[in-house]
Amino acid sequence: MPDTCLSLAPMEGLADVDLRAVLSGVGGFDWAVSPFVRITNSLLPEHAFFRVCPELQRGSRTPDGTPMRVQLLGSDPECLADNASRLVALSPAGVDLNFGCPAPTVNRHRGGAVLLSEPELLHRIAAAVRARIPRNIPFTAKMRLGVDDVHPAVACALALQAGGVDALIVHGRTRADGYRPPARWEEIARVRSALAIPVIANGEVWNVADYAAIRAATGCADVMLGRGVVADPFLPQRIRGVSNLGWRELFPAVQTYWSAVCRRVLPQHAPGRLKQWLAWLRRAYPEALQLSQQLRALTRVAEVDALLAGERF
Repeated sequence: MPDTCLSLAPMEGLADVDLRAVLSGVGGFDWAVSPFVRITNSLLPEHAFFRVCPELQRGSRTPDGTPMRVQLLGSDPECLADNASRLVALSPAGVDLNFGCPAPTVNRHRGGAVLLSEPELLHRIAAAVRARIPRNIPFTAKMRLGVDDVHPAVACALALQAGGVDALIVHGRTRADGYRPPARWEEIARVRSALAIPVIANGEVWNVADYAAIRAATGCADVMLGRGVVADPFLPQRIRGVSNLGWRELFPAVQTYWSAVCRRVLPQHAPGRLKQWLAWLRRAYPEALQLSQQLRALTRVAEVDALLAGERF
């Protein structure tokens, strides 16, 4: 097994609670991060944290036991600190700060990656939140390389380190890059060499070769996996040396996901959730492409049930 820690990325809008449960259940992750809880100008009630991270009601763990850290997003240091205190009372497996979201709607309200133009504010946020988090709870931050260019990356990373984060996750793109390849792994290396705390590399890891390449290029021992594991849920297992897993072994997880979606989502929306995941699985599994084509015209839960029940390998 490689000497590495593998974590599951938040993936706002993609990795909902049902998909997180399936991906972590397949195995290979050390911990995961929830999508962000948006903090504006008020102290949120407990149910706001439970809505984004239902795992808090199960000991801050996914059904298989993977620890779930909760991510906070905002720009007001004191308001973030107050909400961090409320979150700590719910016993999260960790607290993470979001300085990586590139979404225009989030950035327009001074959240996510747009704050990378203000290293001093990053420091104040991290320091304020650090003061409210007990040392036994992991405290991390996730950032991109900058807003429009990579020049602020080291200054931002040093500001967060000085603010007291235990480790820093660095996505190898700027806000302007969006999700366009390639990820700039060499810039993650520049950040890592400037810091004394662990740096976790993130971006464009789709297979075992990419995993080896990002570790070599960045010098980071630990890697966060995102869209690559949505496309191939067995990627963490492959990284850890289990390579003979295919569609036959994955299909029960697809069925589990479908059942969970049907319990939580309105019937008219459920087929769309499954189609969305299959669109990613098609990258790694020809069988997923075939199933996706069969599902394309189906809109009723009963029709999808019948198709999945009749799946043959």
